Amino acid sequence: MKRPVLLLLCAALGACATRPEPPPSESFLHDELFAAPAEPVSADQVFALSEAMKDFIHVDIAHELRAEGLARGLVDALARRDQLKLDYDSEMTRNAAQAFDARRGNCLSLVIMTAAFARELGLQVTYQSVDMGETWGRSDNLVFLNTHVNVTLGKRSVDFTRGYDASRLLTIDFLPAEQILGQRTRSIPEDTIVAMYMNNRSAEALVHRQIDEAYWWARAAIVREPHFASSYNTLGLVYLRHGDLQASEKVLRYLLERDPRDSKAMSNLVIVLDKLGRAEESNALRERLAQMEPYPPYHFFWLGTVAMQRGDFQAAKALFQKEVRRADYCSEFHFWLGVAEFRLGDIEGARQQLAIAIENSTTRTDHDLYAAKLERLRSHGDP
Repeated sequence: MKRPVLLLLCAALGACATRPEPPPSESFLHDELFAAPAEPVSADQVFALSEAMKDFIHVDIAHELRAEGLARGLVDALARRDQLKLDYDSEMTRNAAQAFDARRGNCLSLVIMTAAFARELGLQVTYQSVDMGETWGRSDNLVFLNTHVNVTLGKRSVDFTRGYDASRLLTIDFLPAEQILGQRTRSIPEDTIVAMYMNNRSAEALVHRQIDEAYWWARAAIVREPHFASSYNTLGLVYLRHGDLQASEKVLRYLLERDPRDSKAMSNLVIVLDKLGRAEESNALRERLAQMEPYPPYHFFWLGTVAMQRGDFQAAKALFQKEVRRADYCSEFHFWLGVAEFRLGDIEGARQQLAIAIENSTTRTDHDLYAAKLERLRSHGDP
């Protein structure tokens, strides 16, 4: 499993564009359809520091903060392997205290943890969305569009003297430098970060079939940041999974009014219309979607798994290779390509693909699974 790498850049912050009027989000909510959440759903704990975090900032690294300055001292403490020893782990989205306690998290969790420390020190905090192109992930047959964020730390407001000094701003990113340099960024408000956190929690609840919990997290994300479109798509999927087809259709059609080329909303709406028995509408939308996106994410992967099931390992290999070429970052594609290589008798090729799958894995579960498969292949020649 990859360890995060902190990328430090001098940052110049762009001005925020004027925001449109918020959508009528309340009209999309149906609290009466869902049981009360098992745990409080709020933003209160997102940035809250635990006592262990306070000890870390005020005791463990106090010397570094005094010697190097608050922002640089914090960054160096996060980067040092003898301090936090952070691991990148996309299995769940953690709040600041959870990420600190586990010493791992996805990019959003690690940004939230860093921001919580910075706020405790009185530093200015700014968040950026990083345009890295479309990257996708999958869990329990749900396909997710991944986004990436980072955080910029500035001086304390009491330390400002005169003018603007971009050299005193540090951007912290938890991905390798070669993946980030040259990518466009845009500043996003903290409410969007909180909505992202809540939306992730909703999606993760869906993966575990906790539909009621998923609703309340999606609802909270929409109320917190009505402009964040991803939360509406998640809410539409919650309604779909819960069997509330009219409510799902309403949300998804709103997204398509907002962006007629929203393929995620369109693909979900096709499913809703099929379930409503409106075949003519769903077929028309399916054709439109196919014209926009003839080979959607995981298209060749699904075909490859079908080929594996019928024993056509050569066809499966070719299909998995297509997915690897367009999404080399995906550990699952490399794993299945390795399995196909093994079935074709290419043991060394299988080992190479499993090794790449381990390197690209973003959860501890996947890392351990692929490592066990590789060890078994090395020992017995059978994954």
